Amino acid sequence: MRSVLLAVCASAVLAVSGAAPAVAHASTPVPVGSVALSPTSSLTSLTSLTSLTSLTSLTDLFAERLLVADKVAAAKYGTDKPIDDPVREQQILTDVSARAVGLGLDPEAVAAVFPDQIEANKLVQRGLYARWDAHPELRPTERPDLVKEVRPILDRITAELLDALKETEGVRSGYGCEPRLVPAAARSAFGHRLDRLHLEGLARAVPSVCG
Repeated sequence: MRSVLLAVCASAVLAVSGAAPAVAHASTPVPVGSVALSPTSSLTSLTSLTSLTSLTSLTDLFAERLLVADKVAAAKYGTDKPIDDPVREQQILTDVSARAVGLGLDPEAVAAVFPDQIEANKLVQRGLYARWDAHPELRPTERPDLVKEVRPILDRITAELLDALKETEGVRSGYGCEPRLVPAAARSAFGHRLDRLHLEGLARAVPSVCG
């Protein structure tokens, strides 16, 4: 699924790069991933669109979190702070598992989703390090404060991710989650204008969404 997702997301971004999304007329069918809605759409199509939209709220947050990885990398690059931070990562996983219980979510399912977010974030950081090592002119000129500036953003996204996981619980555990996840991720990739590195991160972020 990861290779398929990466290919679909890349196609979605490249197909519309440099062009603003078109605004369709109200009576014109609007393609959304594999779903096309018209004034005579069936209830099944409407249900599919609702499922796709709810999953997009989740993949949008994945994409947003991946873009914050740029700030994390800029904060750490050239310092003694490693990309891997097992203590901090365990703190995050312990925290989200506890909060999942309060939301009525399966803590094991939540604990499976967040390691993917962490690994996706580190994938982007490593890619940026390699890019900056090879091209010093591209290195960041400012160093964000990791604790005061970056972590509050990540904490906010974490809270929103937990809410989105709650809202999409039925879709994620139901039949047809994966076919809907791919166009949802493609929509998020286009909306956030993800480049190749961040597309790879998005593909790494989604394996535990369905199931």
